[in-house]
Amino acid sequence: MSTITALQKEKLMSDLQVVIGDAEALLRMTSDEVGEGAADLRGRIMDRLHQAKTELAHLQQMAVAKVKEAGHATDEYVHENPWKSIGIAAGAGLVIGLLIGRR
Repeated sequence: MSTITALQKEKLMSDLQVVIGDAEALLRMTSDEVGEGAADLRGRIMDRLHQAKTELAHLQQMAVAKVKEAGHATDEYVHENPWKSIGIAAGAGLVIGLLIGRR
């Protein structure tokens, strides 16, 4: 999962939240269904949805922590090597400028 970009992770988390919300709405709509089997199934689904919400929140916290860690590492590198950072930024700007100029 390390090859998935941050944008893809955000989209995945958003999609999972929508699915969980839809499943909860479906359970509320079918709450008037009678029968022991239906009630048991609703209970198990609610338990699994609660577990999925908890795991999703944990994944979001981990993603935020990794992004903060990367930001701190970048900040430290720039402070320790300011001229290298300026050179890298200038080189990247030059390459991007050349690519845009070709269009």
